[in-house]
Amino acid sequence: MKINDSELILNKDGSVYHLNLRPEQVAPLIITVGDQDRVAKVSQHFDRIEHRVHKREFVTHTGRIGEQRLTVLSSGIGPDNIDIVVNELDALFNIDFQTRKPKPSPTPLTFIRLGTAGGLQAEVPVDSLVASTGGIGLDGLLQFYQAPEQQQHPVVGALRAHFGAAWDFPVAPYFAPADPALIEQFSDGFYQGYTATNPGFYGPQGRQLRAAVRFPGYLDRLQQFEYAGARILNLEMETAALFGLSRLLGHRAISLSAVVANRALGQFSQDTRKAVANLIRAALDKITKAS
Repeated sequence: MKINDSELILNKDGSVYHLNLRPEQVAPLIITVGDQDRVAKVSQHFDRIEHRVHKREFVTHTGRIGEQRLTVLSSGIGPDNIDIVVNELDALFNIDFQTRKPKPSPTPLTFIRLGTAGGLQAEVPVDSLVASTGGIGLDGLLQFYQAPEQQQHPVVGALRAHFGAAWDFPVAPYFAPADPALIEQFSDGFYQGYTATNPGFYGPQGRQLRAAVRFPGYLDRLQQFEYAGARILNLEMETAALFGLSRLLGHRAISLSAVVANRALGQFSQDTRKAVANLIRAALDKITKAS
């Protein structure tokens, strides 16, 4: 079916609405970062940059490291922005903008998210690196999609059972795994485990300033949760949304995080810039070795 103008919105230059990108300006290997200033910190390692595009919080650099063509793009913060980024990037590759119809042979994309996170386990120290093997979505995004695989995953049932009667949030959790090949690629030098994705930084991640949180024992319950030997290692605001949409659309994804806070120990990194720089170098090293 033809997609209406109100559903797939294009700018006058043929670029997709929010990202301001045209198909030729994006590579199928895409690094996403939250902070727009972090884009240049990644692309400074490129041998050359072919495209630079900036609109709102979405900054995009596409270039090459050796023969590997790749894009780094800032998503901004939160699952709502991930919804925009993943859908519009998918459209750039898999919808014909002339006919406004999906292409018969979809192009699979690879998403590698580089972000910061709060560690949940005491043994995952500040400034360490985590590769998320699965995302537990506590943000509600996938409630708006037909995603029974993610919404009815056994991890979801185990999580509800673990919380028991204490689970009274008006949010239906979901679970989506990372791509198995990417998990293997980012095994050395990374802690591996689940990531809990939340729709906010303060109350939704158990932080209480002046507004009282609804469930004071929330972090303790998440910290104690285990399924098939895997535990929740970190908290942030994008991973499960990225994994869930990628699975729906036939893409590969993994999320890599620098742990800048350890919630179990109440510690925060003394040098977040160094932690992020180490994450970028480690990720690019493994990307280029695999190409």
